[in-house]
Amino acid sequence: MKMAAWMGLMALTTLEAGDIESKVEHGFADAKGVKIHYATLGPKSGPLIVMVHGFPDFWYTWRAQMEAFSEAGYRTVAMDLRGFNLSGQPGGLEQYDMRLLIGDVVAVIQAQGAGKAIVMAHDWGGAIAWQLAFHAPQVVEKLIIVNLPHPRGLARELAHNPAQQKASEYARNFQLPDSHEKLTAEGLARWVADPEARKKYVEAFSRSSFDAMMNYYRRNYPREPYQEASGPVIKPQCPVLQIHGLKDWALLPGALTGTWEWVDDWTLVTIPEAGHFAQQDTPAKVNRAVLSWLKR
Repeated sequence: MKMAAWMGLMALTTLEAGDIESKVEHGFADAKGVKIHYATLGPKSGPLIVMVHGFPDFWYTWRAQMEAFSEAGYRTVAMDLRGFNLSGQPGGLEQYDMRLLIGDVVAVIQAQGAGKAIVMAHDWGGAIAWQLAFHAPQVVEKLIIVNLPHPRGLARELAHNPAQQKASEYARNFQLPDSHEKLTAEGLARWVADPEARKKYVEAFSRSSFDAMMNYYRRNYPREPYQEASGPVIKPQCPVLQIHGLKDWALLPGALTGTWEWVDDWTLVTIPEAGHFAQQDTPAKVNRAVLSWLKR
């Protein structure tokens, strides 16, 4: 899939820009010398929810969730991944190793003075959050994953499902050494339908590192020849809620099959009309599902 085709396939999301920027407080966590920016909203004494975005995105993607969850008494903290928007943008492929990305989330949790948090994550944020739950379970109280299958499910589909292999062609292109040279802030923001929100995205991407964005794929996305995951299964030690928009063209729902074998306490919510960015495509349904699950 060509870069232009990938941009054209990004479904337009219709969540309108609000005034959340006038309500949030901003801060930075220190992740071993890399500053990680975050925005917070909600009572300081409320249960902590740390939100981790994907690609191409930034903290603002969680605006509808921050509003709803803070009103329900939660303290929401939406971070910018390294390389994106106001977070640090270290150079070098090794700076985007999964071990360091996990450490960034831990640093944000610790910056809130907390030992653990509810972690809600989407896309690349979801990939990081899965690994966080596997390798640093002590900091994850509950895990909420939006449109990112369990890594074993995705690996299986890449190894055996031609449809997922085709859907992942964009990721193989992103792994190329010059892929960042084909990106523009305007192109990356094309999926955002609301004109005011799109302006904010263009501004955020203009401050970001395209090379860093591609390093997530170069360093961490599976490469051909695809193989199923091997080794012992590490199960999360916390409850897991997965929300998946069934119109996601990049991460097909077949990868959800079998997740019950790798997660003991697992809840799945599928949204037929939502695409890849379910938190923006159908914010009311996502918010309702999350708040109901958190109160169980």
